[in-house]
Amino acid sequence: MAIRQKCDKKRMVLLQATLHLINNNGFHDAPMSKIAKTAEMSPATIYIYFENKQDLINQLYLEMKAAFSTHAFENYSEELCVKESFKKIWFNIANFKLNQVEESNFLSQCDNTPIIDEEIKREGLKHLQPLVDLWERGKSEGVLKQVSPYLMYAFTIYPLAFLTNSQHKNNCTLNDEKLNDAFNIAWDSIKL
Repeated sequence: MAIRQKCDKKRMVLLQATLHLINNNGFHDAPMSKIAKTAEMSPATIYIYFENKQDLINQLYLEMKAAFSTHAFENYSEELCVKESFKKIWFNIANFKLNQVEESNFLSQCDNTPIIDEEIKREGLKHLQPLVDLWERGKSEGVLKQVSPYLMYAFTIYPLAFLTNSQHKNNCTLNDEKLNDAFNIAWDSIKL
C-alpha cells in the first residue's frame, strides 16, 4: 500500500477554505464537509493534515498570527526611539488590517470567541513579543505609562479594527490624514 505524502499546497488550500467559510458563515457553520467541498477535496483528506476541526482552526489561527506579526514588524528597528518604533509597528498593523481583510477579520473573530484553545492563544501572543518589549522599554525610559500591555493594546491596536472595518463597510475613508490622527490619538493614550 502506498503511503500518502502530505502536500503543503493542499494544506494551504484547506486553511484558505476554512478562513473563507469562518469569515462568511462563522465558526459553527463551517463543518468539515463544507471545508472539504470548498477546498474541492474529500473530507478524508483533511485528516491527513489536521487531527480534527479544532486542530484545523488552531493551526489557521497560528498561521494568521504569524503572518500578522511578520507584517507588523516589517522594517522595524529597535534602534529608533520608542515613539518612532511604535509608529512603524502601528502603521504596519494598519496596513495589514486594510489590505489583508480576510486574515484580519479572522483574527478579530478569534479575539472575541473562546473557540481557540488557551494554549494556542498564548502561543499566538508570543508573535507580538517585540511590541511588548518595546512597551516595556518605553516604560523603563519614562516615555510610556506604567500600565499593562493588555491596556496598551486595547487603546492603541483594537481601535484599528473598528476603523478598518468601518472603511470596508464604506462608512468612512481612511486617508493619510485620518490615519495620522488615529495614530496620534493612540500614541497620546499611552505616552506620559
